[in-house]
Amino acid sequence: MTVFASQAAFEAALTDLPDPDAAVIAAARARQDQLTKPAGSLGRLEDIAAFLAGWQGTARPVLDHARAAIFAGNHGFVVHGVSAFPASVTAAMVDNFAAGGAAINALAGAAALDLHVTALELDRPTADFTTDAAMTEAECLAALNAGAAAVEPGLHLLVVGEMGIGNSTAAAALCARSFGGVAADWVGPGTGVDAGGIARKIAVVERALMFHHDAPAIPFEILRRLGGREIAAIAGAVVRARQLRIPVVLDGFITGSAIAPLAAGTPAITAHCLAGHQSAEPGHARLLRNLGLTPLLSLNMRLGEGSGAAVAVAVIRAALAAHNGMATFAEAGVASGA
Repeated sequence: MTVFASQAAFEAALTDLPDPDAAVIAAARARQDQLTKPAGSLGRLEDIAAFLAGWQGTARPVLDHARAAIFAGNHGFVVHGVSAFPASVTAAMVDNFAAGGAAINALAGAAALDLHVTALELDRPTADFTTDAAMTEAECLAALNAGAAAVEPGLHLLVVGEMGIGNSTAAAALCARSFGGVAADWVGPGTGVDAGGIARKIAVVERALMFHHDAPAIPFEILRRLGGREIAAIAGAVVRARQLRIPVVLDGFITGSAIAPLAAGTPAITAHCLAGHQSAEPGHARLLRNLGLTPLLSLNMRLGEGSGAAVAVAVIRAALAAHNGMATFAEAGVASGA
């Protein structure tokens, strides 16, 4: 099934975003008020339960079918020395995912997440975006649709993650183009490059921004010119999840950058999203502010792979355990104090 048959179809999807069910949110809030605790005493856990209720359309939401969708892609600009690792590591890590040996395998298992990995033409990196658009229109559409295809109707929750050597450089370019600022505002160490590596990343992002300066500042064009296949796939997955009313947990800087071009013009795109964590990448805090999202966790993580978001699912499960498992004052025979 092709969800986004054209650029126009993708852009149109951003103008027709479903909203959560306000009546169900009110019902979930009413249940919270009757549970055996002081009103509001579980803080953000109560907000998470009501958030999921609104998107699932039930006052007693569940996470019986939750998925971590990880997308992998390679980037042509890595020839400029922006990463501490060679591009071949992307494919090696995808093999590691398949063998069950990566962090996301362990963390998805701990969070009871179905792990779904999509490798996107790893033997054919995107074009060097300092001298060309990263993707053609057809390539960008293919990536968007690959992301949409990973979103199965009926999912209760979707975690998105990525693997792609060099993609923090693409993320910085996407954020600068979408939300403004200079390259240095958004570039960080990524996989752990030294000061020289950061300087090379800044220079690459500056050249890319200058080369594409006159291009249309619309979501599809920003994604295809400055993104990557795995990043466009995340954008496609997030939009498709919204169409299906499936709540999404974003991972770190790269997953957030995938929706930066969308959120710049359509801030409501984040309404079905939770920020799983704030990563150690310096630009991530700035990006979260621009997206209007408050992270659930801050654990100094910077791995990617959906790892921080997977850890955050434990908090989400705790929120639902309290929401669905606690007794009401009436059930427990406890005076409510009302």
